[in-house]
Amino acid sequence: MADKENISGTKSSAATPSRRQALRLGAGVGGVGLAAGLGVPVARADERAGSRRHGRPGTRTYVLVHGTHSAGAFWTAIGRELTLRGHRVVTVDQPLHGEERFVPASYQTQDLRALATEPSPVAALTLDDFERRVTGVVRRAARLGGPVVLVGHSLGGASVSRVGDAVPELLAHICYMAAFCPSRSMPSVNACSDSPEGRQAVTPVDHMIGDPEKLGVLRLNWRTSDHKALAVFKEMICADYSDVAFLRVLEGLQTDESMTVYDNRAVGRADTWGRIPRTYLRFGKDRTVATALQDRMIAEADALTPDNRFTVHNVPGAGHLGPEDPTRVIDLLHGLAV
Repeated sequence: MADKENISGTKSSAATPSRRQALRLGAGVGGVGLAAGLGVPVARADERAGSRRHGRPGTRTYVLVHGTHSAGAFWTAIGRELTLRGHRVVTVDQPLHGEERFVPASYQTQDLRALATEPSPVAALTLDDFERRVTGVVRRAARLGGPVVLVGHSLGGASVSRVGDAVPELLAHICYMAAFCPSRSMPSVNACSDSPEGRQAVTPVDHMIGDPEKLGVLRLNWRTSDHKALAVFKEMICADYSDVAFLRVLEGLQTDESMTVYDNRAVGRADTWGRIPRTYLRFGKDRTVATALQDRMIAEADALTPDNRFTVHNVPGAGHLGPEDPTRVIDLLHGLAV
């Protein structure tokens, strides 16, 4: 696809109930849009002066958790700027993601018939595996000093909730960035996605590769030359990005995500997760985690812990990956209270 071609967004066709049951996608695709080498301004003069006034005690450690089909590299631009502003940053690769990612041989060769059936080790992953990975990083970060801020994007929100239950005493703040925050009425990512609010999302149901129930993974071919599929992918995750930036996003995505992870329970408990200060970054043009679903998840979390409610920041024009220029998101993360 030439850079000069326009990739226009289009609404996906309605999925049949059985296919929706198999897909339950909603697990927002977390690409590398915010880590695609986009220019990020250095800290403003007043921020630099504030850092000098407050010195090292103001430093915190950000542990950043990616979404589905993604990797720690998603956070490159954000992490770089937070580091320049004086913080410590650790980006997490979930098991078999990022540097450990599984790449089907048939994906490399674009043998689509073989890609529809090639087995995937990702199918064996559960949310327990994800939680253990992130909790291990949080424990190490806490031992090294400084308050720990845990941030999850998209599917990464399920890990944030699980880790908040596991080690609440180690977390100074948790942040959901257009992320899933399951509740008692919607206890898993699949349940969130299959709610009336979640069904407002755009999904790639017509562009899955193979049978998710047989493969055990949701498999997508990001290298496709099918313009209809590309249009759906772009509308889902970054409709407002330039075509060049969108292609960079696709380059950073991996084919497979575990269907089991979408189905595992991830409800924070009031006496553990519920006592940690928390923030939600609400993206107003998100077509993967629909804004109505974001609002419902926030409301149900606040109902569970009315004395410790979400601080909500709206980024009205942002799609699922956030704005192409991430400065606003960086400012919000930098300003989280600990």
